[in-house]
Amino acid sequence: NTLVNDRSGVVLEASKNKLKIASRTKWVEARGFKDGVAAKTAAVAAAGLMTNADGLEYVKLVHPDTGASSEIYLFGGVVTSYVDADGTEFIAVRPDAKMDGSKPISGGLSHCWPQFGPGEIQQHGFARNVNWTVKSMTDTTVELEMAPSDYTKEMWDKQFLCTFTVELGADQLSTKMNVDNKGEEAFDFQAALHSYFTVSALDQLEIAGSFEGKEFLNKMAGDGGEMQTEDRAAITIGEEYDRVYKGVNDPVLKDSGTGKSLAVLNTAGYEDTVLWSPFGNEGMGYNNFVCVESVKFDAVTLEGGASWTGDMALKPGAL
Repeated sequence: NTLVNDRSGVVLEASKNKLKIASRTKWVEARGFKDGVAAKTAAVAAAGLMTNADGLEYVKLVHPDTGASSEIYLFGGVVTSYVDADGTEFIAVRPDAKMDGSKPISGGLSHCWPQFGPGEIQQHGFARNVNWTVKSMTDTTVELEMAPSDYTKEMWDKQFLCTFTVELGADQLSTKMNVDNKGEEAFDFQAALHSYFTVSALDQLEIAGSFEGKEFLNKMAGDGGEMQTEDRAAITIGEEYDRVYKGVNDPVLKDSGTGKSLAVLNTAGYEDTVLWSPFGNEGMGYNNFVCVESVKFDAVTLEGGASWTGDMALKPGAL
């Protein structure tokens, strides 16, 4: 039995009560499912590939057992929402964000690739402002791809393939960024998820982790930043922040306003953490988000035919 949708190249197949989604937007026909999978079918029909009011396509994942959900935009390959089974939204999109493709989306789990920050090419690279394609999709997983285009070759003429996988579990959201060097020559890159997380208010937040005793680059200090040493075990934010914590990859956000925590589980690739807050900027909605970024700050040299993987998962909990 098959669900077909009315844009080119998308098919949803039901086999042995499982759904396999090959990419798209509106359902044209749904028939032949057994009653026992009706609820799951309805959940997936509420998911799939959708279009926002400004014409950008995004994937919505819905967990059939818990009702947890996630939204991932093809423009930039950005995860813009993760709602747990309790209905708590953990990912922030700024109120000044453009959702029409005119500029990178200000919020979500935004890719910085192949460059983090300023450098030889544009700020944070190009992955966040190109359209990714859907390689595969199920009710709880989507796999996106980004390959070279004329636009990317003008600034970075390398043979690469990036694959970004988002998996919605019953109690966590998992992501995997895979970079393949498809050519024969090595290339260097940096990688990051510029992650925006919701907070009830900054004065209700602390960020735990292995910060104490670690050196960090404070970009707000001196002329271009200076290295400092962190003497706190948990970070609180009461001023503008832009700090690179080398060797810290285990941050946990603790929000006393919601009574919830969010562990950022960097299990491969992302070795460092960046904390960023435009403290005091009302237009950005500074008091209701913080950026706790998963970063590979030092450049990776990827030989021809080799691969690199960055794994990051979000695990909600109670305080």
